[in-house]
Amino acid sequence: MPVLTRLIPSPVVVDIRGGALDDLAGLLADQRISSSGKLAVAISGGSGAALRERLSPALPGADWYPVADGTIDSAVKLADAMRGKHYDAVVGLGGGKIIDAAKYAAARVGLPMVAVATNLSHDGICSPVSILDNDNGRGSYGVPTPIALVVDLDVIRRAPSRFVRSGIGDAISNISAIADWELSHRETGEPIDGLAAAMARAAGESVLRHPGGAEDDGFLTTLAEGLVLSGIAMSISGDTRPSSGACHEISHAFDLLFPKRSALHGEQVGLGAAFAMHLRGAAEEAAQIAEVLRRHRLPVLPGEIGFSDEEFVSAVGFAPQTRPGRYTILEHLDLDTDAIRDAYADYVKAIGS
Repeated sequence: MPVLTRLIPSPVVVDIRGGALDDLAGLLADQRISSSGKLAVAISGGSGAALRERLSPALPGADWYPVADGTIDSAVKLADAMRGKHYDAVVGLGGGKIIDAAKYAAARVGLPMVAVATNLSHDGICSPVSILDNDNGRGSYGVPTPIALVVDLDVIRRAPSRFVRSGIGDAISNISAIADWELSHRETGEPIDGLAAAMARAAGESVLRHPGGAEDDGFLTTLAEGLVLSGIAMSISGDTRPSSGACHEISHAFDLLFPKRSALHGEQVGLGAAFAMHLRGAAEEAAQIAEVLRRHRLPVLPGEIGFSDEEFVSAVGFAPQTRPGRYTILEHLDLDTDAIRDAYADYVKAIGS
């Protein structure tokens, strides 16, 4: 029997601590990342631009590329601007949108990508997926996992607290996503990758059960590690299944039906996870998720992110169309509009308004 049965795609370096940015230049000089120091650094207009002055003296061989937003157009423009300049690697410095754009651009030009996260809004910081806005709303694009990840907790604490809360919702939604994967395995025979499921579940549970909050380094470390594990779980399974079930279908429905009004990704999937757990009859788990979401000031009702009850019912009804072929509690129950409306009323009573 072989000692090594498979190789797991994962970053060569994960650095999560206060002051991590002080050692960024040394990390990038790793021969596995950049032998010449010639780097392309994609920065956001906010946190990334603010850190450029601090970091540029230590990165004399870097070219800096401001990225306007997290759209597919911006990602393609970034790739075109870098093409033919013989960089060793791409560094994405900023929030989730900039990191997703940098991952996509790096994939287009065939370069490794280093993620330097300035907030913890979702699990894209270490995932093999870029979520980018396009003409049809928002799309998911497969990309290589970042070769390295840096999270400086001192920087994270300066980010708007809403972005950290969003990451909490995304991590906790893993619990619902794994329940959907197990349901599909029972009902359709869909294979489950046990290691990917274990990692994604552990990531969600660690955040769900941690007593701390966004002001606490211990909690921020647990959240960052959970988001990293979620990304690696997706790399292991080869798709988003470990972290994306009915919770994400509902979020994608919000994005498609109400593109100018959608909330942060983690806010939507956290709400979707609580409702999906209620739908599958897991009353205790649904109540616990709702309680923790409330403790972190995340929404548990659509009105808390600007949607009416009827708009939520419409989003749930439309949700299965966002991921054709994916089997979740929504496809399993196949509820009509009246049944969704009744289920939502029961959910509100169960968790308390």
